[in-house]
Amino acid sequence: MSAIAVVDYGMGNLHSVRRALEHVAPGRTIAVTQDPAVIREAERVVFPGQGAIGMCRRALERYHLIPELSRAAAEKPFFGMCLGPQFLMDFSEENGGVEGLGVFAGEVVRFPPELSDDGVVLKIPHMGWNRVHQAMDHPLWHGIGQDAWFYFVHSYYLRPSGRESIVGTTEYGFQFAAALARDNVFAVQFHPEKSARDGLRLLRNFIAWHPD
Repeated sequence: MSAIAVVDYGMGNLHSVRRALEHVAPGRTIAVTQDPAVIREAERVVFPGQGAIGMCRRALERYHLIPELSRAAAEKPFFGMCLGPQFLMDFSEENGGVEGLGVFAGEVVRFPPELSDDGVVLKIPHMGWNRVHQAMDHPLWHGIGQDAWFYFVHSYYLRPSGRESIVGTTEYGFQFAAALARDNVFAVQFHPEKSARDGLRLLRNFIAWHPD
């Protein structure tokens, strides 16, 4: 059967991502790869990552992956997680400003330094379990309850230009976009591979997803 390509640019817990995909897609080939040709031939693409977006872009450029990621995001089921969706935006203010792929219109900005909830100071990065509110129906939410818990680790958050792409939100001092979707692309700020049953269900839904 056709491979599921997991983009390897040297950033992110790829072992956990691979294990999660192997669990939800037994018998499928999971290719953790830096090879543009493998990504081109794959049926589906998973774009994970963690860390600083400047290093992310430099690594993707070094492996000549940016054109192939743009092509994949336009043509086939594509799943971004954590740093992945941040690079899918137009621009991130991290590392002095970094241009993204522009799959989603908008920017990535840092949480404000004096973030609080009912007078309680909130730590940055936003780290740990938090609820995700499904802002609209999507096939990848199938079987996942409203306000389910997912695992986050990030200091910057997604700020889309409009709300039409926001399919999930989270509260941390204020409401921010936790999941975006457009055509064949679904992207989440949290880590599905670290999010227990609902994270695995999200990945299982992605494997079964056939966008029109």
